[in-house]
Amino acid sequence: MAVPRKKVTRSKRDMRRSHLALKAQNVIECSNCGELKRPHHVCAACGHYDGREVLVAKPEIDTDDEAA
Repeated sequence: MAVPRKKVTRSKRDMRRSHLALKAQNVIECSNCGELKRPHHVCAACGHYDGREVLVAKPEIDTDDEAA
């Protein structure tokens, strides 16, 4: 069975883990609707990309209509 010969120091352990931290995502405002979106991605709120509509936005569903 593989067993380490020496204890790994806190310094070595932390240096190895230095790349594992989560990074905050970069977000920008949509030029059409002002919602926050990721750069170089289609806006989920309005479906615009690069000044033109590439997706038709889905209409919102009312849950009150289903109960009646």
